[in-house]
Amino acid sequence: MRSFRNIFLYECLFALTFWKHCSLSVENELFISASNDFPEDGSDKKTKSLPLLYTNSHQSKANFDWVVIQNTTESLSLSEITNDNVKKLVALLSNFRRGSGLQNLTLTNVSVDWDALTEILQTVWHSSIEYFNINSVTQLSNIKTYDFDYSGTSMKALTVKKVFITDLYFSQDDLYKIFADMNIAALTIAESEMIHMLCPSSDSPFRYLNFFKNDLTDYVFQKCDKLIQLETLILQRNKFESLAKVSFMTSHMKSLKYLDMSSNLLSHDGADARCQWAESLSELDLSSNQLTDVVFECLPVNIKTLNLQNNQIASVPRGVTELKSLAELNLALNRLADLPGCSGFSSLEFLNTEMNLILTPSADFFQSCPRVRELQAGHNPFKCSCELQDFLRLERRSGGKLAGWPAAYLCEYPSALRGTQLKDFHLSELACNTALLLVTALLLTLVLVAVVAFLCIYLDVPWYVRMTWQWTQTKRRAWHSRPEGQETVLQFHAFVSYSERDALWVKNELIPNLEKGEDCVQLCQHERNFIPGKSIVENIITCIEKSYKSIFVLSPNFVQSEWCHYELYFAHHKLFSENSNSLILILLEPIPPYIIPARYHKLKALMAKRTYLEWPKERSKRALFWANLRAAININLPVADGERSGETD
Repeated sequence: MRSFRNIFLYECLFALTFWKHCSLSVENELFISASNDFPEDGSDKKTKSLPLLYTNSHQSKANFDWVVIQNTTESLSLSEITNDNVKKLVALLSNFRRGSGLQNLTLTNVSVDWDALTEILQTVWHSSIEYFNINSVTQLSNIKTYDFDYSGTSMKALTVKKVFITDLYFSQDDLYKIFADMNIAALTIAESEMIHMLCPSSDSPFRYLNFFKNDLTDYVFQKCDKLIQLETLILQRNKFESLAKVSFMTSHMKSLKYLDMSSNLLSHDGADARCQWAESLSELDLSSNQLTDVVFECLPVNIKTLNLQNNQIASVPRGVTELKSLAELNLALNRLADLPGCSGFSSLEFLNTEMNLILTPSADFFQSCPRVRELQAGHNPFKCSCELQDFLRLERRSGGKLAGWPAAYLCEYPSALRGTQLKDFHLSELACNTALLLVTALLLTLVLVAVVAFLCIYLDVPWYVRMTWQWTQTKRRAWHSRPEGQETVLQFHAFVSYSERDALWVKNELIPNLEKGEDCVQLCQHERNFIPGKSIVENIITCIEKSYKSIFVLSPNFVQSEWCHYELYFAHHKLFSENSNSLILILLEPIPPYIIPARYHKLKALMAKRTYLEWPKERSKRALFWANLRAAININLPVADGERSGETD
């Protein structure tokens, strides 16, 4: 039982009576107040004081004429109790025998010895008081054995807070035995540096025990089988260390439902003996301890509410334990990197994972945890990515189970999105759908390959690659075979490239007109100047390099010739590699554009950008044609070594 819910409407009626009824004097002040608000579990609450009920409140010592309180009073608060006014207090409380109206009593600032405290306690025990609250007990001394009479009591709950013992040496059993054997429903001893508590000597009626903020250790209630009715046990802020020992402590508490072990030093390394909890335990608070993932090997099998907040848990191991009754799990303030699944928590309805290290929650969480009605996952360093968007999409489909949405859910990574609420984070379907992205990329790749292949075929790219390779290999062989430091010497004025179908014009018109006369032109013709044994390509390149100019006789026959294309390609390559103006185009016959192959795009470019000589049909214009052609190829060729020596002789 966590609390006692007894609701009273207290009406405090105080009256002065005759001196003959009771007249005593005290040296210390005694402050009396009445209240209609008494704590349900015997703990402190603020009271409403009636100033008319005390005198000399600002004096340290005074003569005080006692007052008698009518039996209709239900709540009473007394302050500044000392050894000097204990007997007067006892005489007052003796008037409230069982059946009277006083039910709630609070004593504050009690500075008495052990005999006085036990006398007050014994008097209250046989009165009508049901809830007795003692706050701030100082100067408690002379602790010794006391034969306490527990019979005939109306007491339900006793609360003792902030007890300070001045004795250095005394028997601990004399102190704890009185409290351990009390036949009441609720006992609270808090903030008193208590180091131990005895097991009751017989079956105890305790249903509620609260030992908040003491110095209790793992040895408390070990092998204690007398707390058979205990339902609520609060051991918050003590010095417990072993979770396994705590479990064995509860194993004899057959009725225990709620256990608070928060703010201790608990740990569990798995090497301890197996844990054995009370089967009736349904609510367990293990927050603010030193527990790790192994804690899931040591949990009550019938637990319904589990608080593991503020520990060192990095993950929830799968298959370690089956907590089929667990409905509420608090894992806030741990080291989780992802949301735990529900493979071992088939009844889970509430989950808290706030303030962990979760970057991207698993998108399958809501599928694995269909019974979860509320998820608190805010205040985590979320990484805004496609995986997170998948999680949010599934969450929206599940009906909006995120508690604290949207204020508690912010992007932490990447830095450009830091502080952005997750509800404002969106990525396109293409960016996040891997299958769609792969299909799109594959289609684009296929289209690109098809386009490149078409262009290669249309522009005859393989042919150009092959020609470039041959030209490179030929140049490399020529460079290796050439003596070091020797450059290529021009031997011809021009290399003539033409189709075999235009050979008659070359032989009957071009060669005779250029090679006759004083200004004899030396032409390079494949029939007479190609070196046997060499490849045609190598001969073409060699002749072009040894010629000052390259003359191309253009006609429909030329563009249909494969070798003419080779010659044009290499000559054009020389034009760009040596930055020379070595091409001379002679249009023998008009060439319709539609018959020029696609790979002759260089020829089209040359004819569009460069001036060419057109063979005139009228004989009167041919003299000017030859004059212009001679002028274009006119150059003094270097004299060969043999010719120089002959002239010298």
